Amino acid sequence: MTSRPKQAAPRPVPRLYLTTPAIVDPSAFSSQLTAALDAGDVAAVLLRFAGTDERTRINCAKALSIPVQGKGAALLLDGHVELVARAGADGAHATGLAALREAIEQLKPERIAGTGGLVTRHDAMLAAEQGADYVMFGEPDVEGGRPALPAIEERIAWWAEVFEIPCVGYAASLGDIAPLVAAGADFIALGDFLWRDSDRIASTMSEVSGYLKLPEPTA
Repeated sequence: MTSRPKQAAPRPVPRLYLTTPAIVDPSAFSSQLTAALDAGDVAAVLLRFAGTDERTRINCAKALSIPVQGKGAALLLDGHVELVARAGADGAHATGLAALREAIEQLKPERIAGTGGLVTRHDAMLAAEQGADYVMFGEPDVEGGRPALPAIEERIAWWAEVFEIPCVGYAASLGDIAPLVAAGADFIALGDFLWRDSDRIASTMSEVSGYLKLPEPTA
């Protein structure tokens, strides 16, 4: 996941950032993940663990790194910074500034340290100053709540105008994607809707790709 060139014209089509369900058994999820990776331009996969022990988490990450990294995407762990190197992952996603500081200390410069859970503009600016590789806006909190879509669009548009560090816009539904793209997101994170019907993952990814088309520039 690299920074966008500020003078790029036209702006590159956003790439996809997949967020997994909470995984216990990687073998049961591997075919679904592979279907998604085969069907779209995926830059990164955020692996979320269920409440399992450390060895199980490491083995899970190692198993899923094969399809992910085999497609040229980055495998990121949701937290668990201490497991990244041992699991062969490419980095971690930290929620909040304190977790980001820990991730940067342990992972940079060899691996990716991204962040979300940034409530205010000031928090986002501090994340940039600390050296986050990307910021995410719009993801649900621990209780499942998230800002209204217009507020997420506003935050992304502000970020895209001011900062070179890439921005990930979290789409909770297909309908969120086009507004986040128009606002200036460099990557679109797909929420749990992608995995709800294992038989429709490829077709859903095809629909997603249709929404990634950039708006025509205004005169």
